[in-house]
Amino acid sequence: MSEEKTIETKNIYQGRIISVKDDTVLLPNGSTTHREIVEHADVVAIVALDENDNVLLVKQYRKPVEKALLEIPAGGIEAGETPDDSAKRELQEEIGYLPGRMERIGGVYASPGYCNEFLYLYLATDLIESKLKGDDDENIEIIRAPLTEIPQMIASGQICDAKSVAALFTVIMNRKQALA
Repeated sequence: MSEEKTIETKNIYQGRIISVKDDTVLLPNGSTTHREIVEHADVVAIVALDENDNVLLVKQYRKPVEKALLEIPAGGIEAGETPDDSAKRELQEEIGYLPGRMERIGGVYASPGYCNEFLYLYLATDLIESKLKGDDDENIEIIRAPLTEIPQMIASGQICDAKSVAALFTVIMNRKQALA
């Protein structure tokens, strides 16, 4: 597969958490076109399982879709942080727990057709109470759901956030393979 060569970049917007640019690119067939690209820092997303195999989900209102969503804890990687450090901090801020055990289970691009955001996916277990102050603009409710009920929650649309679906199915599939 041939790459698209960037001929020119125009910065369209610079915000607090995203920037938008318009790249003029040369296609393999010799023609040119434009690619509008949203730039966003990398993110961590964590499946947190308690001692009873409940998933700790966060319910929060998401303005872009005008409704509250059930999601796994997630957040941006701050300057100077590793993804591992960010995952631990986000768990403490969003659900009030520090993982005794944490493993990276993969990663996904949020929407690679127009955005460069990459999400590092984690599984956190052996949770220890340890609350950090969260972001002032977040209003989060913690919901515990049995891991066995997660596929039905996804199928019914109760969980419809892509990062959560990807990470939760990864955990479920890894568990099935471990039992096989």
